[in-house]
Amino acid sequence: MNYLNIYENWLNDERLNAEGRNELESIKNDKEEIEYRFGAELEFGTAGMRGIIGYGTNMMNIYTVKRATQGLAEFIKTLGAEAMSRGVVISYDTRLKSDEFAKAAAEVLAANDIRARVFSDVHPVPMLSYAVRKLNAAAGIMITASHNPKQYNGYKVYGADGAQMSPEDTAVVVDFIKKSEDYFGIPAPTPEQIKKFIKPVPEKTDAKYYKELKKLTLSKKAVKTCGKDLKLVYTPVHGSGYIPVTAILKKIGINATVVKPQTEKDPYFSTVEVPNPEYKETLSMGIALAQKIGATVVFGTDPDSDRLGVAVKNNSGEFEALSGNQVGILLLDYILTRLKEEGKLPANSAVVKSFVTTGMAKAICRQFGVELFEVPVGFKFIGEKIKLWEKDRSYTFVFGFEESCGYLRGTHARDKDAVVASMLCAEMVCYYSAANKTVYQRLMEIYDTYGYVLDCNISIPFKGLNAMKDMNAVVDSLKTNPVSKFDIYDVAVIRDYSKNIKTDLATGAVSEIGSPLTNCVYYELENGSFICVRPSGTEPKLKIYFSVKAHHKADAETALEKMKAAVNEIVKVK
Repeated sequence: MNYLNIYENWLNDERLNAEGRNELESIKNDKEEIEYRFGAELEFGTAGMRGIIGYGTNMMNIYTVKRATQGLAEFIKTLGAEAMSRGVVISYDTRLKSDEFAKAAAEVLAANDIRARVFSDVHPVPMLSYAVRKLNAAAGIMITASHNPKQYNGYKVYGADGAQMSPEDTAVVVDFIKKSEDYFGIPAPTPEQIKKFIKPVPEKTDAKYYKELKKLTLSKKAVKTCGKDLKLVYTPVHGSGYIPVTAILKKIGINATVVKPQTEKDPYFSTVEVPNPEYKETLSMGIALAQKIGATVVFGTDPDSDRLGVAVKNNSGEFEALSGNQVGILLLDYILTRLKEEGKLPANSAVVKSFVTTGMAKAICRQFGVELFEVPVGFKFIGEKIKLWEKDRSYTFVFGFEESCGYLRGTHARDKDAVVASMLCAEMVCYYSAANKTVYQRLMEIYDTYGYVLDCNISIPFKGLNAMKDMNAVVDSLKTNPVSKFDIYDVAVIRDYSKNIKTDLATGAVSEIGSPLTNCVYYELENGSFICVRPSGTEPKLKIYFSVKAHHKADAETALEKMKAAVNEIVKVK
């Protein structure tokens, strides 16, 4: 059946709601739009599904949400009556229709006699992850599109361990989803099932989460000295981080000035172009407020509060938006420094980062005698390390981070946690303020100690139904045509993560990487720098990462431009 037939079937199905019928009627003469909406089904991957809000099989709507939830319900039923009773925790952020989708998911679970525990208001990813484990649930659902533009929403699934569902379990869920061919035929619950199986998440869960975070504080003395008078600006960018971030800061004694217009739960994120705190523009209102009150640090969280963006005042008095890599090395340095100063750094300490995250982490961990592990992109892989080490006690997890502004200290959650990261960043400001130092000055000291590393990534957007196929084709072409040099920079080792092998170009030796499979090519350069090319798992973008090691910033910037030009000659995008 072609996309036009599917469109007509949806439009003429009496079970389609009035909103959907009006929306689909409005595009009846737009063949390209109809093809986009009905030429494919919204892909359910290892991070769930994410798409533009609207009606169609390739869109985020109440029918695609119900179908996905029915697949999850079938999976849970295979685990037995106990798993059904343990149920699913459901949370949602401030995005358009997030609450509606959360309610729809809960009702599908109830129709399958599976308990659904739903947060009474917006709650971020880390609190959902915590609640899954704290309430001994069989799974979790988070309705969010994270930092994507306002027209997007998404559906993330978590396993019983609080981490995003494993690829193996996801594959089973996907098989069940595909069996539900009738999008409008997903069972609805009876009033009795709604009453029996849909319950609120206990209010005390929040208090327990904050209690876990307070255990992770590192500088109580500095906070006591500087916390109440601290000039620090925070913005939740209209997202779910407002209450938890301000609550934990208040509980540990740190004052933060919030950007009041951006505390509103605005599903259109009207004050920003994109609700992504990685961008300086997204933090612009916070920076303006910081300049007004004389603050030196601004930080913001994305809609589901799993990412933290930071801007700091430099030595010239201007605000710079730090990259996720820079915030990561600041937090890594701060955490390891404080643990060592307090004599609390475990002998078997371990740090985990994604392999596209800054190479500087290696030097810092080496200095502190801490083991560093690299995993594929996706915080679930960091969560897997935590789970493994809790079982075999081989290492103690100290910190995990990704260049995309994701950080985690503690094992209370198994995903990125911008709430705990906000707490640590604010505490770090206190620590350096007590020593008459700024965060920016400490960043410069780190560069002086370990050498300068310039980290950068660029994204090449792809469009259309074949976007993912086209992106993978670009990466595949790099594997079939090995590159030995980028301008004046020789390649030492090529890692092919799709085959879990790396090749030493000098010797020809081939060995295993020891990593889960993912379509990615990674070039280790002779001077300690790296280049990595991979398709994004959440957006139709090809991502290219550069980590450039040099003695000084100017040298790194010159080298980066040469490497970018060389990559442009090799990576061919139609």
